[in-house]
Amino acid sequence: QMQLADSGGGSVQAGGSLRLSCAASGVDFARSSRTLAWFRQVPGKEREGVASVYLGNGTTYYADSVKGRFIISEDKKENALYLQMNSLRPEDSAMYYCAASRAASRIDGDTFREARVYQYWGQGTQVTVSS
Repeated sequence: QMQLADSGGGSVQAGGSLRLSCAASGVDFARSSRTLAWFRQVPGKEREGVASVYLGNGTTYYADSVKGRFIISEDKKENALYLQMNSLRPEDSAMYYCAASRAASRIDGDTFREARVYQYWGQGTQVTVSS
């Protein structure tokens, strides 16, 4: 059974950077073709997809709100997923979650932003950006 543990959140001023990490266990990324993603959620709102990567060929997708500022990457040797967040804005403040689809699941286009297509979730890490 796959388990995800995300970390790296914190408080930063607008314009700053943070790097989130997600450690996966119970899975071998080098032998996996599933989709991994980062989501975020603020109280009272639905969880929204921020970025995704398909392990099969490295295809990435980003929400328009983070394009050019956030970079999603994976390390197959470490079974880890990362989200480099640059030029942070107060509106980026949220609880961030890493997520994984079932095995051999490629999620393309805007579908990557739908929480229902992911089966595994990290516990969340809080990001707070002050103005």
